[in-house]
Amino acid sequence: MEHPKTAFVLGGGGLLGAHEVGMLRALAEAEIRPDLVVGTSVGAFNGAFVAADPAGAADLLTTAWQGDGAGSVFSGSFISRVSTLIRSGTHLHSTSLLATAIDALIPADRIEDLAVPFHCVAANIERAEARWFTRGPLIPAVLASCAVPGILPPVRIGDEHFYDGGLVHSIPIGRALREGARTIYVLQVGRIETPLTKPARPWQVGLVAFEIARRHRFAEEMAELPDDVTVHVLPTGTTGAGGGLSQLRYRDASRVEANIERAYRATSAYLAGD
Repeated sequence: MEHPKTAFVLGGGGLLGAHEVGMLRALAEAEIRPDLVVGTSVGAFNGAFVAADPAGAADLLTTAWQGDGAGSVFSGSFISRVSTLIRSGTHLHSTSLLATAIDALIPADRIEDLAVPFHCVAANIERAEARWFTRGPLIPAVLASCAVPGILPPVRIGDEHFYDGGLVHSIPIGRALREGARTIYVLQVGRIETPLTKPARPWQVGLVAFEIARRHRFAEEMAELPDDVTVHVLPTGTTGAGGGLSQLRYRDASRVEANIERAYRATSAYLAGD
């Protein structure tokens, strides 16, 4: 009997994506390897490293997230952010740190040259639809998937422009299913572990509305899983205290190392059956 196809699905969530690095470390130690990697937004960034080197991805990503790496993508003073916005008219930060990390740490230039099949998604602006990247240059595809509207610039590929994949597929398990996966490990950033509550302040309304939009497709796909599919939603180890308004602090990189370690411990315990 053919061995079930195993997929890693990595969801979006900005700097909270550090949790996925800890999960990857635990998966590597448990000798669980993917036959397919599917990513969106920061999950596309992390997923590219997994597809390049499943066994060594956690170590590479730890390097990529620390220092001047991915954890610093939203750094910069108020003045520098305003200056970027004035020059661009559309965004506050550059994607240069993400591009530099990928170029320096991943040897493949094209998606099809990665060690494991890799799919990442972005939102096509002109067509208002999802665009899946499975071949072609790696860096533009990942940057397109990571392009948070208003925060990072839209990415031009050919004659079209792209925004963050989380706009169309926040945790794209459906893609893994369509590619034949029968065992799926979901690497997520903790938001789906935190129940939503009715907003009590004006600035909470948008946050709650966005969370409903980003969660509903995942919930529907989980509810419609075929009987022969096993999905493991890996834990971040959070207690819910990190939810709510703290999610608005998109620039807070102070918890990167703690999030990596906490998710590693929680996922290790989950995989061990504890």
